[in-house]
Amino acid sequence: MAAKVSNFSDLVQRVAASCLLHPLGAGRNAEFAVNGAGDEDDFSELELDEPEDEVKDEEVIGGGGFKAREEGSTKEVMEMEMAMWEVFDAISAMKKAYAGLQKAHSPWDPEKMRAADVAVVGELRKLGVLRERFRRRCSSGGGRGSGGVVAAGTLREVVAPYEAAVEELKKEVKAKEVEVDNLKDKLNSVVNGSNGNNGKKGRSMSRRKVGCSQLQVVAAPAPELFETTMTQVKEASKSFTSLLLSLMRAAHWDIAAAVRSIEAATVSTTTTPVINTSSIITTTQNGNAKYALQSYISTKMFQGFDHETFYMDGSLSSLLNPDQYRRDCFTQYRDMKAMDPAELLGILPTCHFGKFCSNKYLAIVHPKMEESLFGDLDQRRQILDGNHPRSEFYSQFLGMAKAVWLLHLLAFSLDPTPSQFEATRGAEFHPHYMESVVKFSGGRVPLGQVVGFPVSPGFKLGNGSIIKARVYLASRD
Repeated sequence: MAAKVSNFSDLVQRVAASCLLHPLGAGRNAEFAVNGAGDEDDFSELELDEPEDEVKDEEVIGGGGFKAREEGSTKEVMEMEMAMWEVFDAISAMKKAYAGLQKAHSPWDPEKMRAADVAVVGELRKLGVLRERFRRRCSSGGGRGSGGVVAAGTLREVVAPYEAAVEELKKEVKAKEVEVDNLKDKLNSVVNGSNGNNGKKGRSMSRRKVGCSQLQVVAAPAPELFETTMTQVKEASKSFTSLLLSLMRAAHWDIAAAVRSIEAATVSTTTTPVINTSSIITTTQNGNAKYALQSYISTKMFQGFDHETFYMDGSLSSLLNPDQYRRDCFTQYRDMKAMDPAELLGILPTCHFGKFCSNKYLAIVHPKMEESLFGDLDQRRQILDGNHPRSEFYSQFLGMAKAVWLLHLLAFSLDPTPSQFEATRGAEFHPHYMESVVKFSGGRVPLGQVVGFPVSPGFKLGNGSIIKARVYLASRD
């Protein structure tokens, strides 16, 4: 019995020593606790005779695994920090590029805008690459995949932006090919129509005009394009005149007195014999006062048309370097054609076109007229301060001003420059150079009709074409 007690005490000491040397062996201690419910013979199966060697082996294995895990986690943290720094750098660069894009808007600079836009897109693509890299890292368990997978992922990251750019270029090429095919079809139809016209110049001219108006892309200035733009000027002038006349009637103006005032101002600027002013009174009685008003507006708008800047400054670029100036004018025409004049002036209110609009508005709309029509001089004050109103009336005026400005740019793009002419009061009606704004029965102008007053000027183009001057005819008697 004493020997058995001694062996039991020794066994307890050995188990205690093993537990102290294995503080994390919870599983084995639990197994011992369960098995300890049996008799003492079962303890011999635990093989506790040589605990020191076993402890040493477990220490080596456990310590090495802990070190490996610690090194792996440190590497992951460093990689994550580097990725975050790359994200912060990319965002900072994108903000700088976007600030450059905003600066390029004011003052308006197309070249800087293109460069800034490319920079913004480049930084966004860098952020996209970083995002894809992070997603792949998360899906592959923190980047612990094989070397081949990592290499393939890196290759995809490098190639992805270029593949996207190639796809965009392919789409642009397809769009351009479709556009070229459409233009070829239109050109063929215009050429065939001209060839099958039996030499009738009038019809071929009209067909070329229609074809030119349909073309969206203009490669070079042409007389037909000038004719089309002159038609747009006439339509814009009619629209603005109708609006102004309706405002005058709403303000209870005496239209006949206003027309006589315009007539007196026109008569004072000419030295030609003046016909009976009753023709103007007849004009208002027949409801055609709009033509007198169109004449007044056209005279103001086309004043200075023969100068490259409407005499707003003393520039002589068209004389010093005519070829370069013609190219510059046509480039401005193409850039401005699709622009909204109100948006353009909102960005560049004091550009040459802005000064042109301000000068012409102040010349056409007298302060008393504006106060009578609108009840104040708010629009005039804004224009004098260098701004441009956002009213419906001024918007209609800008439409007409833009049409005249585009016509002016085209005139100085052509070689030779179209020569402007205007019918004089009392002159004989010449159907080759003049067009009556009032239609007569039978389509023919009766005998004894002379020019009562000019409505809009005409132009003689370099190819021999004539844009007829519009006139209001009156009886010689």
